[in-house]
Amino acid sequence: MKIILAIGTGSFIGGTFRYLVSQLMQSRITSAFPFATLAVNVIGCLLIGIVFGLMEKGSINQEWRFFLSTGILGGFTTFSTFSNETFGLMRTGQYSYAFIYVFASVLIGLIATWGGYSMLRMN
Repeated sequence: MKIILAIGTGSFIGGTFRYLVSQLMQSRITSAFPFATLAVNVIGCLLIGIVFGLMEKGSINQEWRFFLSTGILGGFTTFSTFSNETFGLMRTGQYSYAFIYVFASVLIGLIATWGGYSMLRMN
């Protein structure tokens, strides 16, 4: 029950933060390209690399791992939104944006995850 409460609390925090970041970016950038979701997913990938690096070092216990990774970062990142936005770009004939979005999300996300993990491996 403790883990379920940790995940639920983290999801609330992550989802709220995702909304705030998206609103901030959308108020500053007007484009058909979904920059806000891309930014949220890349930040989430970086942070999950850090969380799993800390876990591997034994710096966080199981409850904290679930709170941070499944809860906060699960609520913060938006893969389902990513999929829906990609489909929307394709549906409206914006194939180049769709391709760039998918490529950038996956490649930059993987690099950010590796970067977050590597930052902790250097210590």
